[in-house]
Amino acid sequence: MIKMLHMIFILLSISSFVGRVYLAEKQPDMLEQKWIKIGPHIINSLLLITGFTLMFQGSWLSGEYGWIVAKIIALLGYIGLGLVAIKSQGDLRWKAFAGALVCFVYIGIVAVSKNPLLFF
Repeated sequence: MIKMLHMIFILLSISSFVGRVYLAEKQPDMLEQKWIKIGPHIINSLLLITGFTLMFQGSWLSGEYGWIVAKIIALLGYIGLGLVAIKSQGDLRWKAFAGALVCFVYIGIVAVSKNPLLFF
């Protein structure tokens, strides 16, 4: 049940991110609406809560946990690049957007493989 909720929040989180970058490019005034400002914070908070719940339910901290550290570092990169993508303009916006998506994909691959080094 928690895993399903976590996956739903992942989809909502990436969808809201892509949507906000689109709005930042096409209709930046819409980003000032209260529900657009607050909604992603609620979704991402629930995403983190379900992620931590899964981490403790799965006893993943008792064994090798380098992959969890890698996910957290990539998450910080995703957040930072996401902020740049939403607040910047032009070429920088799209480079940050691409970088954030790379971080997102990396997090997903590490979550499935439990290997922070991917192909090594």
